[in-house]
Amino acid sequence: MNKKNLDIAYFLSFCIEQYKEEKHLNGNEVANIFSQYGVLDYLEQHFEPLHSQSRQWILEDIDEYINLRRKESA
Repeated sequence: MNKKNLDIAYFLSFCIEQYKEEKHLNGNEVANIFSQYGVLDYLEQHFEPLHSQSRQWILEDIDEYINLRRKESA
């Protein structure tokens, strides 16, 4: 695995863990939410601008992305 792919993997893991703690969810619940709304794909595609942001900003961005996806599917 090259360095950029490893950095992305660490970033995705960080996001999963931080979201889990922030929302008081378990790993399976976060995995289901992220899978349902394509969050991991979004985070990977936008790794460059996102990984340099604060924890709180990333979590707010994830929430905003999920909310937009919910509205699209409603």
